[in-house]
Amino acid sequence: MTPFLNGLPNAHPADPIYRTSATRLREMLNSNDGIVTCPGVYDGLTARIALNAGFKCLYMTGAGTAITRLGMPDLGITTLQDMVANAGMIASLDRTVPLIADADTGYGGPLMVARTVEAYISAGVAALHLEDQVVNKRCGHLLGKELVDEATYLSRIRAAVLARERMRAVMGNAGDIVLIARTDALQSLGFEAALDRLQKAINAGADVAFLEGFTSVQQGKDACERLAPTPVLLNMVAGGATPDFTSAEAQEAGFNIIIFPALMLAAAYDSCMAAAVELKSSGTVAVTEKQRKEGPKGIFTAVGLLDCLAFDKKAGGTSYEVGV
Repeated sequence: MTPFLNGLPNAHPADPIYRTSATRLREMLNSNDGIVTCPGVYDGLTARIALNAGFKCLYMTGAGTAITRLGMPDLGITTLQDMVANAGMIASLDRTVPLIADADTGYGGPLMVARTVEAYISAGVAALHLEDQVVNKRCGHLLGKELVDEATYLSRIRAAVLARERMRAVMGNAGDIVLIARTDALQSLGFEAALDRLQKAINAGADVAFLEGFTSVQQGKDACERLAPTPVLLNMVAGGATPDFTSAEAQEAGFNIIIFPALMLAAAYDSCMAAAVELKSSGTVAVTEKQRKEGPKGIFTAVGLLDCLAFDKKAGGTSYEVGV
């Protein structure tokens, strides 16, 4: 639950000086409290579920946004407007829990990358990642990826850094965002070239490195060691090229952030498919004991029903005096 009666959730007492989500994420990366574990969410319901489960950082997947908002595969079809609208909604549910969001290629040249960074900052996103695929990109765990040249990739990173500086100049700390440099170069250019791109991106001002699609535990460890002290992000895609890591194993290997982009999406797909098949084949769907006990109100409560009622009452509203 994420009450908003005091502007911040009751689970997180209001700070004397408000800390932005980017500040909170930087504190997590600099602390000794362990790896930052981020479940992949794609809409308000899955974000609420992750928040209610107690996660302290969320990840908005680009693939999940394409699939759930557009009903389309992750082939570079989503636009800046699609992504920033979804990210802003998710980030607004609990401003004390940082949201890391996919920003694909930045959606164009340097000017467009700057616009993307500024839009994500304005939406309250704590961090975003930019990659070195061509604008008509595809999921990092599909074959046939095409890369831009190194100069184009680094221009994206520099544009993001300049846009952040411009926002900080106007908004102070509220204009901050953590910039994550992602490379998909390993598949076609090899490990050394991929790490070289990441190191140059870090030199250009990126805060975190993201090596997509590495294929052995040793490659992951080597990347973390050679890019240190820069934090490194691990993308854990079930069935993808990267070996399976638990959060503890990833931390031991040297990673600072681990994202599970398809966590909610895969669970929703499997469950919804099973329910659809059941209804089609039998003409009905079995009601679980939990559903029978809670009714529709159970789901409404999970997404903030009681908080809304309390807020309305505090503001002097009378619409829900007799209950719901």
